[in-house]
Amino acid sequence: MMRAGAKQYVVARPLYSEESFAEKHEKVYRQHKTMLNHVKDYFTCDAKRAKNAALSLLPVIGWLKIYQVKEWLLSDIVSGVSTGLVAVLQGLAYCLLASLPPWYGLFSAFFPVIIYFFLGTSRHISVGPFPVLCLMIGSVVTRLVPDEGPPVNITGFEGLTRDEQRVLVASSVTFLAGIMQLAMGVLQVGFVVMYLSDTLVSGFTTAAAIHILVSQLKFVLGLQVPGISGPLSIIYTLEIIFNKITSTNVCDVVISLVIMVVVFIVKELNDRFKSKLPVPIPIEVIMTVIACGVSYAFDFKTKYGIEVVGHIPKGYEPPMAPNLHVFQDTAVEAFPMAIVGFAVAFSVAKVYSVKHDYTIDGNQELIAFGVSNIFGASFKSFAASTALSRSAVQESTGGKTQIAGLLSAFIVMVVTLAIGFLLEPLPKSVLGAVVIVNLKGMLMQFRDIPYLWRRDKPDCVVWLGTCIAAILLGLDLGLAVGLGVELLSVVLRAQFPRCSVLVNIKGTDIYKDRKDYLDIYEPEGVKIFRIPSPIFFANIEFFRTKLVEAVGFNPLRVLRKRNKALRMIRKLLKKGDLQWTSKGFLNTSCGPIKESEDESNMEDLDLPTDFKDLPVRIDWNAELPANIIVPRVDVHSLILDFAAVSFLDISALKGLKTSLKELIRVEVEVYIVACDPYILEKLHHCCFFDDEVQPSMFFLTLHDAMLHILEKHPQCTEKKSDCEKIITTVTIHHSEGNFRSRDRNAPDPETRF
Repeated sequence: MMRAGAKQYVVARPLYSEESFAEKHEKVYRQHKTMLNHVKDYFTCDAKRAKNAALSLLPVIGWLKIYQVKEWLLSDIVSGVSTGLVAVLQGLAYCLLASLPPWYGLFSAFFPVIIYFFLGTSRHISVGPFPVLCLMIGSVVTRLVPDEGPPVNITGFEGLTRDEQRVLVASSVTFLAGIMQLAMGVLQVGFVVMYLSDTLVSGFTTAAAIHILVSQLKFVLGLQVPGISGPLSIIYTLEIIFNKITSTNVCDVVISLVIMVVVFIVKELNDRFKSKLPVPIPIEVIMTVIACGVSYAFDFKTKYGIEVVGHIPKGYEPPMAPNLHVFQDTAVEAFPMAIVGFAVAFSVAKVYSVKHDYTIDGNQELIAFGVSNIFGASFKSFAASTALSRSAVQESTGGKTQIAGLLSAFIVMVVTLAIGFLLEPLPKSVLGAVVIVNLKGMLMQFRDIPYLWRRDKPDCVVWLGTCIAAILLGLDLGLAVGLGVELLSVVLRAQFPRCSVLVNIKGTDIYKDRKDYLDIYEPEGVKIFRIPSPIFFANIEFFRTKLVEAVGFNPLRVLRKRNKALRMIRKLLKKGDLQWTSKGFLNTSCGPIKESEDESNMEDLDLPTDFKDLPVRIDWNAELPANIIVPRVDVHSLILDFAAVSFLDISALKGLKTSLKELIRVEVEVYIVACDPYILEKLHHCCFFDDEVQPSMFFLTLHDAMLHILEKHPQCTEKKSDCEKIITTVTIHHSEGNFRSRDRNAPDPETRF
């Protein structure tokens, strides 16, 4: 009995197969659009669509119309100034990762921000240099223009200094990455970022943090280390650093340690007391100003030989065209830059959009970053994305819209045009220390490994594979390897799904894995097989193998044995060694009967068993004449649960039909349940059905098929007690809160759904 107050339900309805359900319930006819219809719709234009297109291309119009000046303006000003100070410092620091003169980082913190203000859909991210992208650009720059030796022979390098050549390479590869982002945005393929899972991005950025840490050691230690790119570059760089460790500049080490300790402590305090602080303490800016003043006052450059930022030119340089020859040499590196830059920015933007309840458009973000990088590259800036720490400053200091970003660009412009000279005595070791401290968040991702190993080992393998490959092979190849490992894990999960045999939970219409429950009911001769994945060319053989394991016999082998037995019986009847009597077959041969070894017409053994010229139909589970042995088949019904099968390809259709025919030919009734309507429609279009495989084998639910089998084979339940039988009556919960039994003798009227 059910306890009082328990929620129950009853469904009083006929038993439905797919055919009977379709006969009783008329479907709504829906005309499916052809590819031509989609193309026409895409290129159709009217006033409303033109207006929507303009608003989507210029999202600034949408949020400016709802801008609340009194409530938001002051917050945006405070946020813009705070973010601008951080952007100046990070622009100088991250530029070292790109192996470029520091002031070019100020260009990257200015030009892309202006374009993103008009085209971007996120209101909170801070656009500008991103350390991982800077490092990827640096590897391209040092490959084409190495620290030692001549540059690669490229037309357009003639008459340029090494720094000018590097700037040309960086701006050209940025321009190319921008073109790729713009093309993907126009073609509406922003979904490609979905292939970069959180696990892959975590492993990749952790490896990037290791690369960044190693690249900054030369500034922290005050060593002259040439830039190295390519596979195992991190190993070679560490080897050079250890060989030169005795030449370490003590002053640089002391400055770096002081900066790192103070910045780390204050950042921790910012995190702990962020609810009480009106704005985070800009400790990097404060320590930079102090270090700059101390370096100028005590002339660190002359007395201790430390390397400083040096001369920072005032103003902006004239625009220049990208070098097409650089395009040819950097196309392979530009594509992962475009993907990584967009993926990181979109991930951060998505977090803030959910937090502040507005929507972002992935394709428009691609267009925004593409145009930003193209425009910025024309003015000698390098690839822009968003730095997590800088975006956190913009959001946590009260930034409401990209007006805060525009004001941060104004602060950067002031430094570039007016007060940049004040940063000339700044030690590069300070910038290196700031970069290293800001790696904390990415390096702490190593804590994900134990969690992933316990929760999802394939994801852990993706994380480790991406991280190790990116560390050893470089970021571009590492990203490709990580993507390959990730796709391989998906393919393997789909190719080798966890198939199961289901059973009925006693007294319910619920079916679960036989291995997981004790109170179960499994009718004799009935098997229920479930595959929880699409069936396609890569896993159809796995499906067939698991199906054979589930039913406990190989139907093709049994069919061949039966046809061989029939061939033997016909031969014996023809020779007179076997006769049919009222009591059955009688063996009239005196000697032992040997099994025929005739291998001719082997293909006939795969055909359905034919009894037309025999005096009686053979009962294969009974004792056969003449000591003929055929494997016994105890299964008379098989249900295939297709609830989790989302699609079938042509190879799967052929393999499935072959398996169904083999089972049907050994007198096993097959039923397919919970099949997706589109798969069923595809089966009809592909001429899947014939005289053996018929549409009548498809049922709406697993319980419908089971009840049909029990009705057709009542002997399945004869040996079972009443309490073990599958429930066929249920109760209904009325709105008054009473429960009524669906008893035929009950006076209450029936309630049907």
